[in-house]
Amino acid sequence: MNYYELLFTTITTEDYQQDLLINALGEIGFDTFEEVDFGFKAYIASSEFDKEVLENTLHPYKQDFPFTYEITLIPQKNWNAVWESNFEPITMGNSILVRATFHQANANYPYEIVIDPKMAFGTGHHQTTSMMLSYMLETDFQDKKVLDMGCGTGILAIMASKLGASTITAIDYDEVCYDSTIENATLNNIINIEALCGSKEAIPDKKFDIILANINRNILLDQLEGYSNVIETKAEIFLSGFYESPDLKIIIEESNKQNLQYISHKIDKDWVAVRFIKE
Repeated sequence: MNYYELLFTTITTEDYQQDLLINALGEIGFDTFEEVDFGFKAYIASSEFDKEVLENTLHPYKQDFPFTYEITLIPQKNWNAVWESNFEPITMGNSILVRATFHQANANYPYEIVIDPKMAFGTGHHQTTSMMLSYMLETDFQDKKVLDMGCGTGILAIMASKLGASTITAIDYDEVCYDSTIENATLNNIINIEALCGSKEAIPDKKFDIILANINRNILLDQLEGYSNVIETKAEIFLSGFYESPDLKIIIEESNKQNLQYISHKIDKDWVAVRFIKE
């Protein structure tokens, strides 16, 4: 499958304004985003790309703040090479090694996660994913039932299993992410992850002990009530995928309405991850 790459230049744009663009693009089929100097790159399957829809989506924002973009077609054969050339192994202290299938194993790390990223978000390189992994290292997952929303490559679901979770339900609306989660679970010899393709409507009617949701502000706000309905009292929720300003205050206020008590948050280059407990 061919993909279109759109390089957005947002030199004078505030972080939250760039986030608005990313959210809007996500709603019309763009499934992968990469931050670069002075902007970001957005990717969409060529079969899903509609220039008129793109222009109509971006038009309201052009009146509010300046940005430009360039469109490039990336053939499938080149796309895979781009992923491999850009995907370096990452480590978190002495605890976690995240590597691709084409990197060598390293037994010095207690937790090694093998990821074939393909087109799915969540390799561990982005600040939101790394902060979620950091929170997970601080949390007791033993025998816990876990829900991973917006699972991407399945990296958080895989980590939950390695930390001792009894069952993990991993949900993503993107079929590429759904397939990637299943394949990556197999690469890591994980058998207790149930992958589902969908959004909040796909959340099973059962209770969870821990919820992981690394998506974006607007989707999180839409799904918070659903999260609250499927967790036990004292259950933990970890949210990420948004900025410190103005998003953090909004997320906390809306979470409080769902009886989710703010506990703490982490910050990395303006991105935020937050821990809540169900009251």
